[in-house]
Amino acid sequence: MYKEKIEAYMETHRQELVADVCELCRINSERMPAEEDMPYGPGAAECLDAALDMAEGYGFETVDYDGYVGCVDFDSTLPKQLDILAHLDVVPAGEGWTVTEAYAPVEKDGKLYGRGSSDDKGPAVAALYAMRCVKELGIPLKKNVRLILGTDEECGSSDIRYYYSKEKEAPMTFSPDGEYPVVNVEKGRLAGHFTAQYEPSGTLPRLVKIEAGVKTNVVPGKAKAVVEGLDQTVLAQKAAELESRTGVRFELEPEGACCTVTAIGEGAHASTPEEGNNALTGLLAYICSLPLAASRQMELVRHLEALMPHGDVHGTALGVDMEDQVSGRITLAFSMLKVDDSEIDGQFDSRVPVCGNEENVLKVIMSNMADKGFALLNDSMTPPHQVSGDSAFVRTLLRVYERYTGQKGECLAIGGGTYVHSLKNGVAFGASMPGTDNRMHGADEFAVVDELVVSAAMFAQIIVELCG
Repeated sequence: MYKEKIEAYMETHRQELVADVCELCRINSERMPAEEDMPYGPGAAECLDAALDMAEGYGFETVDYDGYVGCVDFDSTLPKQLDILAHLDVVPAGEGWTVTEAYAPVEKDGKLYGRGSSDDKGPAVAALYAMRCVKELGIPLKKNVRLILGTDEECGSSDIRYYYSKEKEAPMTFSPDGEYPVVNVEKGRLAGHFTAQYEPSGTLPRLVKIEAGVKTNVVPGKAKAVVEGLDQTVLAQKAAELESRTGVRFELEPEGACCTVTAIGEGAHASTPEEGNNALTGLLAYICSLPLAASRQMELVRHLEALMPHGDVHGTALGVDMEDQVSGRITLAFSMLKVDDSEIDGQFDSRVPVCGNEENVLKVIMSNMADKGFALLNDSMTPPHQVSGDSAFVRTLLRVYERYTGQKGECLAIGGGTYVHSLKNGVAFGASMPGTDNRMHGADEFAVVDELVVSAAMFAQIIVELCG
């Protein structure tokens, strides 16, 4: 029911939808230092104001939660039923844009280019148009749908924590900030942080320092170390051997008795470490192959290399390799490390399947690291998130997806986390279509206009079926 009317409405309003996405994408809404009434800076505040003004222009009620979150209600007098959870903040523009500048959105060959076009301003506007469609077609609702527009998803989701400290979650929530068909399972996460201390040793040849990693959730594509007292011939020979073994390339820069070693691999997101080639673990393998003098520092470095060896992306050596049918296999990425003359400080990122918990993951890693001289500083982990694929909510989403796309609807599990991770009945629904790489977080990010339009149509149908 209503499918033909909804599709016709969206086609008629196609260019309006594109224009509204462009309006928001012209605003640099990356997180900036807080100002008065602007918890995430002026860019995020400007974008939130623009989105709420847009919604008010279409006749909707809006609420601003102190600049953290803005909400658009279909009819706040109706019982709460469905929340649609999107975000307006973006990651920094970065370099390498070729089609247009990051904040100068342009439509070309059926694609809308610009930072935020797919993550997540385009899907947010699609959700607004779904509500507008239902309203302007005069389709009666018995329960309310609320569009929640956050402004800090990319930097920790403190906005949503603030919102849910004020409001209860709806009986059903979906976020168009994932992928189709439906993401109903998100792995848990252990962002591990460990340290070890020791007495300095000046005995040559020695490791002076290691510096690697940029963020806990990023597999490092580069890693650096400084060694002292080794012949360049030995360093070059070992570099060739380790490059052949690991696929990581090593650049050597001698300076006096020291040499800086740069390991060059391939970066990746920590939720999919198998897609990269970890420069840090490659560098550790290289360091441990060198004839360095015995010391407590090197003893610990060798233990570390044994606990998280190159190519082990499933925590096998740490004793936590596990898998289940619902969410797949555990992943573990060694992502950050600093070593100097008296301390090791490291971080790793593990995405834990539904079968994992603090007993069989956190405590096992803590024990095995302690046996080798390391103190794991974590006392908890983020548990996995799962909504039943047999629930009426999820079945409705899948049915609408199949009807509007002609593709098979099925539930997905991911290693990443979305806005809905802590919500009892929250899933991710779109807006990335299977086979489309929107270059999220990269240069030339884009949204396929046809996919935004069909997303808006599906969202409208879902509103009708769940709230009508």
